[in-house]
Amino acid sequence: MKLLITGGSGFIGSALVRHAIGLGHSVINVDNLTYAGNPDNLPGISDNPLYSFEKADIRDGEKLREILETHVPDSVIHLAAETHVDRSIQFSSEFITTNVNGTYALLEAALHYWEQRGNDGKFRFLHVSTDEVYGQLDHEGSFTEDSPYRPSSPYSASKAASDHLVNAWHMTYGLPVLTTNCSNTYGQYQFPEKLIPKVIINGIEKKSIPVYGNGQNIREWLHVNDLVDALMRILSDGEIGQIYNIGSGSEIANLALVKMICEILDSKFPDLSPHSEHIQFVNDRAGHDFRYSLDSSKIRNGLGWKPSVSLDEGLCETVNWYLENDNWWKPLMN
Repeated sequence: MKLLITGGSGFIGSALVRHAIGLGHSVINVDNLTYAGNPDNLPGISDNPLYSFEKADIRDGEKLREILETHVPDSVIHLAAETHVDRSIQFSSEFITTNVNGTYALLEAALHYWEQRGNDGKFRFLHVSTDEVYGQLDHEGSFTEDSPYRPSSPYSASKAASDHLVNAWHMTYGLPVLTTNCSNTYGQYQFPEKLIPKVIINGIEKKSIPVYGNGQNIREWLHVNDLVDALMRILSDGEIGQIYNIGSGSEIANLALVKMICEILDSKFPDLSPHSEHIQFVNDRAGHDFRYSLDSSKIRNGLGWKPSVSLDEGLCETVNWYLENDNWWKPLMN
């Protein structure tokens, strides 16, 4: 296939670009290279004959139409978004214009392109969203694809709005769409502001390790390699118009997760004091959801997907990657 991937220089997007090219697909990466879009996330890819890059803002509908008409992709995978919840609290307008207006512009360009193709039955528009659109859970239960949307932050509200737009363009215009809601993702090339790389980097640099509130908020963690494998499975085999939850089943409280990472760092630096001594509880984030949990039985039973990377294995691999790639993350710290 020839795939147009928006946000292909970001954390998940770059993993998907690498994975898709590894499978032999051609990729057009459309990215505006804002602070989290980094060409260094794609080492050795730029010269690959299967890869093309277009610098563009997804809010620019005219540019998107031009890119689609020039490259003639078989499908669009939409990952470009502002994603950091903390930033959304301070800079909500960027999240609304990018995640909502940008998705609208991309949908309009994709609809025009699909109609020009004669409503081609092979075309797919895969929209990648988050479990945060569902709001929060108590200690029991999991979100299903039929759970109501109750977003708590400007970030999750902007993603919920984009999900509704995607569904509306399917219901109203017939655009062949697929939507995924994914749990917290981690792995190599994740921007340092996110929890897991922040803990690792602060531990390496002997800085305090901040934990919101009492650290008892619970998240479900999915390795990025498992996520991109699921996305490709949904793109090829998913049912048009459907939503698919993608989760690992690995739920853990934030404090317990941080302590796991500290123990891995202790094994790497046995002469240093325990890294957990540097944990510092800080004021909780506004609108901080208590727990997320996804019921992923739809993709597991219907499409035969399941995660392959355990949390223990994935965390060890991720810590090792940040230890070995300080030339990647140190320039990003400013």
